[in-house]
This record gives sequence, structure tokens and C-alpha cells, in this order.
Amino acid sequence: MWNKVFEIISSELDRDFQPREPVSLSGGSTCEAFRISDGRNHFFVKRHCAKTACMFEGEYEALVELNTSGTLNVPLPLAWGITGDRAWLVTKYLEMYACSASSQFELGRQLARLHQIKRPWFGWHRDNTLGSTQQPNPRCDDWIEFWRNNRLGSQCQMAERKGYRFSGTKRLMDQLGLLFDGYTPSPSLLHGDLWHGNIAALKDGTPVVFDPASYYGDAEAEFGMVDLFGGFTHHFQLGYESVRPFCQGFELRRRLYRLYHEMNHLNLFGRNYAESCQASISILIKNIS
Repeated sequence: MWNKVFEIISSELDRDFQPREPVSLSGGSTCEAFRISDGRNHFFVKRHCAKTACMFEGEYEALVELNTSGTLNVPLPLAWGITGDRAWLVTKYLEMYACSASSQFELGRQLARLHQIKRPWFGWHRDNTLGSTQQPNPRCDDWIEFWRNNRLGSQCQMAERKGYRFSGTKRLMDQLGLLFDGYTPSPSLLHGDLWHGNIAALKDGTPVVFDPASYYGDAEAEFGMVDLFGGFTHHFQLGYESVRPFCQGFELRRRLYRLYHEMNHLNLFGRNYAESCQASISILIKNIS
């Protein structure tokens, strides 16, 4: 694997890349991560088993699209590939720090500008993954149908196969449209997995995001993860609203979008998330009665 990675970096630099020993990095819950450097140029590499190649391919293509958008700052993607029993992804390495209040405000502004990038349909040009969960992205003209079939519905089906049952699920799925009275979502380019573990800042305070699960969806769906594990301050939301104010009913719809991520964590990590899933379903049902 490493020889192929070094070959790609050498081609990018237009010179022979002679790295020092790769340095193992901590922080990832799924993949091995490394920093490689020749003293002048620094790169980030993560790898996993070959069967996860679609995860790296989707992430690579999302980073390319986000970088091309000229809105959010992301680690510049170089390549992904499969070598033997390993799949891998290479990006430029960025020295990252915690986001200050001003960095979070600017991140909110940049995210709102990202959401101004539109398509005439919901979905993406390919399926991808949310964590290691398959995330279907067929093109669809109807957001409620897309969310019912390809987001919340798919997570509920996975949960049922694992033996989880929640009171009110069918009613919620049948009445999703009531949460969108007076609000018509348009397809916006999303990061797709925006939680505090996927944001940082450069030394000069420039905000950076990484590990995307991008697609075109309702801009409000971006906020499903924002308040799930904390880490975002009110400065982030103030920055966002300075460019794109929220519409009436946002807080309730955010609970719907949060439920998708709660269900995904249930499916990935088990029953510790079952209580929060049921709580979100109950709150949503109560408010559409």
C-alpha cells in the first residue's frame, strides 16, 4: 500500500517523495490514520479493509465537490485506492486546532454559502456512507419522499432487523408531510455528517471541515448532528443565520433530522441510543397531532 501512496504523492509533487516513517494518529473510531512527511510536505492517510473502499471513494468525491464549491475549507484530496487487503485515502495534512468563537461564526457563514449551491433534484450522483452505514442517494424530486424512503425509512428497517421496535414510527412516517407545512425545501449541497468531531480550525483561525457524507438535501438536515453531541457554540448558528435565516418550524424539523443520526448510531453502536430514538419519535408525534 505505502509504495502506491508514495508514488501518487511523488506524481502530485512532480518529484520523488522520500518520506520518513509514517506516524500513527489517534482519534478515528473506524480507520487507522497516519501522517507522512518528508520534512517539507505533509500528508494524511487513512486505511481500512478493502471491502470499505466505497466509503473512501464516496469521501474522496465529496471532498472534491466541497473543495470545488469555494465555500468550506477541507483537506485537499489526492487519491483513494485499494492495495491488497487495504483500502486507503490520501489528503493534504492540515495542522488543526479547536475552533474559537470567531472560527465558529465564520464556519456558520461558510456553511450557509455552501447551502446556496443548488441542484434541480435531491440525492447525489452516487450512494455513499454515513460512518460505515450505506446511505442511498437516488435522484428524487420530492424531499419528503426522499427522506421517508432513503434516510429515516432505511434506518428504521435496519433497526427492525436488529430487533428494535419504537412506538409511533409508522404514524410518523405516514405524517412526515405535516412537519413541512409552509416550508418547501430545495436541494442544497450538504456536508452531511457535521458534528463537532468533524470540524477544526487552522492556526490562523480558518475553519476546516472533514469526513463528509455529502448529498443534495434540505439545508436544515445539516443541523441534525450539530446539537447531538455538543461542541458547537451559539456563534456558529449566529454566523449561519447572518447569511441564511431559518424558517418557521425549524426546531421541530431539526428533531426529525436528529432522529436519523440517532437511528444510525443505534444501528452502529447498539441499544444505548434506543431511548433517545424513542424520545425523538414521541416529541415529533406529539407536535404533529
